[in-house]
Amino acid sequence: MPAEWEEHICTWMAFPPTVYGTAAPLEGARRAWMSVAHALSPYEPVHMMVRPEDRAAAEDLSGGSVHFHECALDDAWARDIGPTFVRDIDGQSRAVDWRFNGWGAQSWARWENDDRVAATVAAEGGVPAMRSTMVNEGGGIEVDGAGRLVVTSTVQEDPGRNPGVSRDALNDELASRLGVEQIVWLPRGLTGDYLDFGTRGHVDLLVKFVAPGVALFHDQRNTEHPDVEVSREIRDALTAAGIDAVPLPAPRRLEVEGRVCDWSYVNCYVANGVVVLGTYDDPADDEAADILAAHFPGRNVVRVDARPLFALGGGVHCITQQQPR
Repeated sequence: MPAEWEEHICTWMAFPPTVYGTAAPLEGARRAWMSVAHALSPYEPVHMMVRPEDRAAAEDLSGGSVHFHECALDDAWARDIGPTFVRDIDGQSRAVDWRFNGWGAQSWARWENDDRVAATVAAEGGVPAMRSTMVNEGGGIEVDGAGRLVVTSTVQEDPGRNPGVSRDALNDELASRLGVEQIVWLPRGLTGDYLDFGTRGHVDLLVKFVAPGVALFHDQRNTEHPDVEVSREIRDALTAAGIDAVPLPAPRRLEVEGRVCDWSYVNCYVANGVVVLGTYDDPADDEAADILAAHFPGRNVVRVDARPLFALGGGVHCITQQQPR
């Protein structure tokens, strides 16, 4: 699996067909998704899956900057329902089609259509798809393109995802599909990610590789926040694995509407010539932008307000999926 910073053919997204479990209006969700598409479109093509009945609404919001592909959808988290693009031993593109079951068969989720999206995206992108036996999501894996992979135990070993499957078997499948040699298992994700409509520990809120063997990690410095201990665990696990762990400050917010806050700058997206950074009107916004700019020289850091995205369950990285060249 190539690193995210390698050159892309395009970015894939999905247009929200509905909103689960919040009071947020559907129109607001769609505008939030499209703000990310607009940030990306000057730098690389944006291809967006959309239900046929929603296409007119999507085109109205796109301003002509997005390419649309019609398909059935249950939700719109392209990172998780889309394929993971890899290269085979001859350098040819392939697409890993993970099994998807609504983040561990959560009671509120629907996934009959979303489990077929990866195959559809691969076909639309002209890439042969390989169906995995493993339940997994793109937000649950982070690679450096040089043989290293970071995952969390509470996602891949979730009994709602892969019941009865040993860690050795999971390691074998991940190594085979992604071409990795070292797999670092983190014990858990951010505290707020275990509430209703969370993913139970996605790694793309925790770790972001910025170079082979170098990773930014979610560094929560608010001593009242329960993720202070999670940050220490991430740092220690990366360091023990020989990975250079660089702190990226976390937003200090403790709660949002009575829920433990899981906002994350790590959940940014690196594309051709740009880093799209979700921000939160937090004092750490500027520091996070500066750190990312330093690690990705030659790319513009473009900020989008990620609060409307996280109100629906995720961030910038969660709604994007790269197709490498």
